[in-house]
Amino acid sequence: MVKNKFQMIYQEIAAQIEDGVYPKNSRLPSENELAEKYGTSRETVRKALNLLSQNGYIQKIKAKGSIVLDIGRFDFPISGLVSFKEISERVDKPFHTTVYELYCMKPDEFIQRQLNLTPKDEVWKVVRSRETEGERIILDIDYFNKKFVPSLTKEICEKSIYHYLEHERHLNISFAKKEIVVEECTPEDQKFLDLKGYQHVVVVRNFVYLDNARLFQYTESRHRLDKFRFVDFARRSK
Repeated sequence: MVKNKFQMIYQEIAAQIEDGVYPKNSRLPSENELAEKYGTSRETVRKALNLLSQNGYIQKIKAKGSIVLDIGRFDFPISGLVSFKEISERVDKPFHTTVYELYCMKPDEFIQRQLNLTPKDEVWKVVRSRETEGERIILDIDYFNKKFVPSLTKEICEKSIYHYLEHERHLNISFAKKEIVVEECTPEDQKFLDLKGYQHVVVVRNFVYLDNARLFQYTESRHRLDKFRFVDFARRSK
């Protein structure tokens, strides 16, 4: 597939930003300078800059030019319901998942309340870390109602549980209620995350429902403070 000139310019500048050639808060060369450098028109350069802006590399500010943003943080959607695999593909960063715990258990009182269960029910508990560039920066603790998820394997948990549930178990995952808080690190955080001295983590609690409004999953996704920003898009209604 032949790439357009603006896509080639975009990829080259994006790579330079990622490599630190253009550090955060620095300014890119002007449209005229870039057009001369790449031997192309300002319109082509403008398309490349728009793509850089859309993908979070720069902020275009009137009369100031294109300012390089901090790309060391990962954007996590607040309102969307996506799997971690889908997010990692979106940010185009290699992540490694390590499964520390996977077993079926009777729910304690806390999990009974979160998933509306009885002491006789059973849940899967899955504990996984997400690692990138040699650092474990996310700890996911998942509980699945066994009525809806009768089986799980380590291989499934290392890849994508949602892909398995939707494509092999044919469950229709529909919506989630979320709670985002900052909490002190727990012993599990200290054990399974590379905290780099941070004493707190950002915790995203998800209550996930099927399309029949049945609650089937409770998750605590625990994030190192310096690595994430949580984003949403809001439009004012009149």
